[in-house]
Amino acid sequence: MSQRSKSLTQILGFGGWRVVDYFFERPDGTRVEAVAGYDVFPNTRLVLRVERRRVARCETCHAIGGKLHETLKSRRWKDLPWAGHPVEIEATPTRIKCKRCGSTGVEMVAWADPYQRQTRRLQQHLALQAASMPVMHVAAQHGLSWGTVRRAEGAALARWDATRPSVVLRQGGVDEKWLGRRHKLDHDFVTIVSNLEIGQPVWIGPGRSQDTLAAWFGTLSPRQKAAIVVFAMDMHAPFSAAVRADAKLIHAHIVHDSFHVMKQALKAVDEVRRQTFFRAGPAMRAIGRGKRWLVLRAWERSSDDHRDQLRFLFSHNRQLARAYQIAEELRTALRAPDRLSTEIGLRRILRRTASRRNKPLRKLHDCLRDHLPAILNLGEYRPATGRIEALNNNWETLVRRARGYRDYDYLLLKLKFMTANPIRNDVGIKRFLALDLPPPLRRAS
Repeated sequence: MSQRSKSLTQILGFGGWRVVDYFFERPDGTRVEAVAGYDVFPNTRLVLRVERRRVARCETCHAIGGKLHETLKSRRWKDLPWAGHPVEIEATPTRIKCKRCGSTGVEMVAWADPYQRQTRRLQQHLALQAASMPVMHVAAQHGLSWGTVRRAEGAALARWDATRPSVVLRQGGVDEKWLGRRHKLDHDFVTIVSNLEIGQPVWIGPGRSQDTLAAWFGTLSPRQKAAIVVFAMDMHAPFSAAVRADAKLIHAHIVHDSFHVMKQALKAVDEVRRQTFFRAGPAMRAIGRGKRWLVLRAWERSSDDHRDQLRFLFSHNRQLARAYQIAEELRTALRAPDRLSTEIGLRRILRRTASRRNKPLRKLHDCLRDHLPAILNLGEYRPATGRIEALNNNWETLVRRARGYRDYDYLLLKLKFMTANPIRNDVGIKRFLALDLPPPLRRAS
């Protein structure tokens, strides 16, 4: 081996393999002879011909050695570019008959997974770029097709997800997400199930019906269902019906998150505001114009000037002041430290909204009464329901880039990667940068 080949072997960085030849070639495959004193054109690619220096390993069980079964044709794998030149690794793998497991698969190569034509480090690099820019831009930058980048990114994310420790699902969050306008699917929504303890999604399915959530329940084992304690969700009836229809989830408690409960209360307050100012003549309309944001903001988050404006609005109508006060009482009840305090606050609100004369508050009364058990569970179990809504920003960002994708497993991996943010700390950075390394070898049983 020449000194230059030794240097290229060290740069290549794969133990057990050495560079035996290298050459440049044009995009059409014709070789380019390097002439001393002249630079090679940037559009030429560097091909590294490598050979194995050690005994072959079985790809299935990683056992060392085996009987040679077949010598295959030379194959190439795309690698990270060097000095502006695309790089490909060329090798002639063999098919071996393993002594341990008896399989006759292709030997394990150090730089790529089976059935892949890109190295792990290239896939990891593409996945990192695709996390912050559209896939089409990544494909154009590396001279690859859109589908190649997408498959490479999926393979890298799948390896990353396999390195993460499994977490038992005890507190599940269920919510529907809108797919957007630009798609030709039969459904406009998807259902996302998340683990509230870690704030990351665990499943995505098309639609938002009872059958959609029941399909995910069918993938769970009895042991996994027994571990689930709480399901946090909005007031969408099919989700609650799916949980109650499963006999092995009868022990799970349904919790309505405070965001959607307060959404119903603020909707009633806004409707009272409309009745008070916008349906009572031009004079009252002039007073209430542009004040919607003011009555929907919590009192504790309002400045002194905003509170003076609220007092001025309330002085024109006592019903609006009463509706705003009820919404503030509901906000306090939902923050109560225990179930009993939450129930006392909700019972008081139900007595104040029971009147038939105020239609918006009566609708709020009926909503709170129908979902009272699930709201009371919020005061007892206190799951991190805010993480359900926290997924919305990541989902909106993802769906803008991935509009039209139908592979929900791929979308789930991208959403996990966005929410987990593996490059947030030193441990995550080391794990992510290790994706280009060979997988850890399993011990012989």
